[in-house]
Amino acid sequence: MFYLLIGIVLLVAVLTLARQFVHANPAALARQLRTFAGVFMIALAGFFAVTGRFAFALPAFGLGVMLLRQHVFSGLSGGYKPQKSSGQRSRVRTAMVEMELDHDSGAMTGTILAGGFQGRGLDELNEQELEAFWREAGQDEQSQKLVEAYLDRRLAGWREHFQTDGTERQGSSPGAGPMTDEEAYQILGLTPEAGDAEIRAAHRRLMMRVHPDQGGSGFLAAKINEAKDTLLRRH
Repeated sequence: MFYLLIGIVLLVAVLTLARQFVHANPAALARQLRTFAGVFMIALAGFFAVTGRFAFALPAFGLGVMLLRQHVFSGLSGGYKPQKSSGQRSRVRTAMVEMELDHDSGAMTGTILAGGFQGRGLDELNEQELEAFWREAGQDEQSQKLVEAYLDRRLAGWREHFQTDGTERQGSSPGAGPMTDEEAYQILGLTPEAGDAEIRAAHRRLMMRVHPDQGGSGFLAAKINEAKDTLLRRH
């Protein structure tokens, strides 16, 4: 009778798992297997206890509890991981260009705000047009540095190809003055509700993307540091 009961339970389990296998992903299937195995072992322990086989009941019960605990903790483990919202983007704006940095991929995109290429995206420009805009952006030092950060990521060796003619820095404007809170939040990709911990976390995450030691931009790194200092002083 005992072996017949075991066979029936196993047959039902196999049929159930076979029916769900087509639509279940591997992680979900593994959780279901652990749950079934845990319940089965506890039921088996009860059977052993009722029939007086306590030497088998205790190990079976312990194994069942362990399997169920693994299932519960694996389902809850996601709650203990630091949450980072996907799709976060930082925005840096100067007189001639607005640049966005994707926190997840590190990809940079830019929109031209003034000059002969106004309204176009930097991704739309070919190499000759990028060189022309880079020279035009020399009217504003902040804008040209931001364009250079973009070029560093898109065109390897552009500094050797874009030969300077001694005029690109003429008439460059001075710094834009102290950074506002709004600019700082945009640069870090945060909202005004962000606390100190979120500010520091966003700063660390972005610095890993743009730090000069990692082949990034010194201009962007300086902007990110300034944004963090600006917001932490306010807080």
